[in-house]
Amino acid sequence: MKILSVNGVSLSYDREVLKGVELVVKKGEIISVVGRSGAGKTSLLKIIAGTLDPTEGEVLFNGKKVEGPSVSLIPGHPEISLVNQDFKLDEYHTVEENIYGQILYLPRAERDKFTEELISLMELDEVRKQKAHTLSGGEQQRLALARVLASEPEMILLDEPFSHLDGGLRKKLIHYLLELRRVRNTTVLLVSHDGSETLGLSDRIVLMKKGRIVRVGNPLSFYYKPKSLEDGRIFGVMNSVRIGSERFHFRPDEYSIEGGNDEVILELKFLYSSFTGPMYENYFEDKNGESLMLLSWEPLNSVERAYVRRKG
Repeated sequence: MKILSVNGVSLSYDREVLKGVELVVKKGEIISVVGRSGAGKTSLLKIIAGTLDPTEGEVLFNGKKVEGPSVSLIPGHPEISLVNQDFKLDEYHTVEENIYGQILYLPRAERDKFTEELISLMELDEVRKQKAHTLSGGEQQRLALARVLASEPEMILLDEPFSHLDGGLRKKLIHYLLELRRVRNTTVLLVSHDGSETLGLSDRIVLMKKGRIVRVGNPLSFYYKPKSLEDGRIFGVMNSVRIGSERFHFRPDEYSIEGGNDEVILELKFLYSSFTGPMYENYFEDKNGESLMLLSWEPLNSVERAYVRRKG
């Protein structure tokens, strides 16, 4: 069931920020909009949230137009919650009060339980009595995320949600969003400049360049079948080597030690291995002096030849 339609949305100031953006989001989908800085990701998110007017086009949420600040007295849609870099916290309320204030509609016991759950999820227990304006940037971002999760909107918009989170917190947030979708069928749209952060979370990925959507697909296709080396490197390490007159791009796990007749042969000089837990990153130089990296469960210090084997 369709929940959101972005129809021909354009935005211009002294330059073109968005041009003819079209996007349909289904109820319960988790979609990531990925692109370099300046691609127009954040502007698109604000227009969807109803906090910014497009120059052209419209956004429909459950079949009704999302009005921007030029029409709506209080900008923003009541069933769409946006977490961006502004955070919009109650600065002189404590962490507990900021979260608690979003769930006053619940019975007291449920409010207390839900508040504790979100404080634990976002690892805010040590600062729970601090006022929001005294928190670090990372703590403020985590509190802003907790407030949005507390309000349980129909759709959540997240602007660079992982930028201030360490690896452990990032995994916890991803797990929570997946559970939220499973239990409540919540729709999530997030933007990120780092595609690798979105692979384990997204149903679909939208790639933006210079204000336009240039590709929509699933995470597997973006990772293993990029349209260019530049696009591939948005989603993680991409090797690029020259074999004869051709250049080959492949992921660090797209290889085998035992090859076949139709595979690209890599003649390698081992440099060093780095243990990253649980895998090893093995760094090599090929016969042209170009560097590449191969992933493995054990060090590849004795390997002198490998074969490119495509996946996806």
